[in-house]
Amino acid sequence: MSLLSALTNAILPVLAVAAVGFLLGTVRDIEVSALGTVTIYVLNPALVFYSLTTSSLDGGTVATLAAGVLVFTVGMVVVAELVGRALGETEPVLGALVLTSAFPNAGNYGIPLSQFAFHDVGRSTAILYIAMQSVLTYTLGVYVASRGDETSSLAALREVFKLPLVYAVLAAGLVRFLGLVPPTDSAVMSTLNLTGNAAIPVMLLMLGIQLANTDSGAAIARVGVSNALKLVVAPALAVGIVFLLGFQDVTVARVFVLECAMPAAVTPLILTIEYNRGASGITGPEYVSTAIFVSTLLSVPVLTVLIAILQSGAVV
Repeated sequence: MSLLSALTNAILPVLAVAAVGFLLGTVRDIEVSALGTVTIYVLNPALVFYSLTTSSLDGGTVATLAAGVLVFTVGMVVVAELVGRALGETEPVLGALVLTSAFPNAGNYGIPLSQFAFHDVGRSTAILYIAMQSVLTYTLGVYVASRGDETSSLAALREVFKLPLVYAVLAAGLVRFLGLVPPTDSAVMSTLNLTGNAAIPVMLLMLGIQLANTDSGAAIARVGVSNALKLVVAPALAVGIVFLLGFQDVTVARVFVLECAMPAAVTPLILTIEYNRGASGITGPEYVSTAIFVSTLLSVPVLTVLIAILQSGAVV
């Protein structure tokens, strides 16, 4: 795939829908949290269940992918922590730097982009990625965001089991194991497919609205390190993990690298708001929201080039 083809076939469709959300967010006061609730509790579970029950990915591939997400996330947390401390960063900026570096926007950006770039396998892989990352976000991510606060590890773990996405993954695995997956043309699966397909445009609209409501402020000069870690170091680490774990499915390996290279995720913003601590300078939410905005803009040329490279087979 050429750069032009990667841009027009994968990047531009995603940007077009996100741009509509951005314009809408600038002219209307929209509560993105309401869209988020619908997506988390209705659209995403339907998308996850339908995609996983109809996916052609085998158990070994799923296990390798899950291991890859774990190794990547922990690896990026360690790298970002070391870099941040070497630069003299302290809380809450240090925690914000770690969160924005380690957790890519694998959901409302990564899922549609992976589907446009790698079709059905891209979507199934991206969904599995975000399912595993959600567990890490509400365990390791909560720990990073709440360091210094009296936060119960058990309370953080409970957050994982409040996510319908987790139960959709478990239900999909159970019905596949028992051989009880309904036919794709049945009423149940048709309804789930219709509902799940709505998740992708809604997630992109949410991304655009979120970017429209981002106030960069003084933090814009401080997020360069986070952006470099997210858009340069992260995909390089992901390529190394692919060879380390021996991914057997080439397409899954390519989607894994693409997902790891996504810009900063929105969920860390929610965590830093929840565990925001007073600061005389830049606050955690200010740093994270700025990192999301800047890394998303910078991701357009970076991901265009990366998709072209991945599709060509030059790296993976």
